[in-house]
Amino acid sequence: MNAKVEAPAYRFDAIKWLLVVAIVAAGVVANSQFADVALLYRVLGMVAAGLVAVFIAVNTAKGAAFWGLMKEAQVEVRKVVWPTREETNQTTLIVLAVVLVMALILWLIDTVLGWLASLIIG
Repeated sequence: MNAKVEAPAYRFDAIKWLLVVAIVAAGVVANSQFADVALLYRVLGMVAAGLVAVFIAVNTAKGAAFWGLMKEAQVEVRKVVWPTREETNQTTLIVLAVVLVMALILWLIDTVLGWLASLIIG
């Protein structure tokens, strides 16, 4: 028997997104209107408005999907085997050497082609 798992009902998503846009727009307008208020208070107000907007956005279907994606990405990042400092230094030196060699090769090709063009053109 197949049990169909239904997604939670996200009601009024369009209204929630409009509210998020309105909060962000109000924050931008308020930031410019209260330019004479100390920067710290304006930043705190913008952070508070941003947190409210994010909270509302996460309670939508797309916001919940994005939040789930972020959680899954964090789990995947924990699985990564990061290179040691020595491996990073060696790889960096190899890349720099290859870039230098390619630069010299391209410079040589450019010089030869320029010399040939000057012979043809006169």
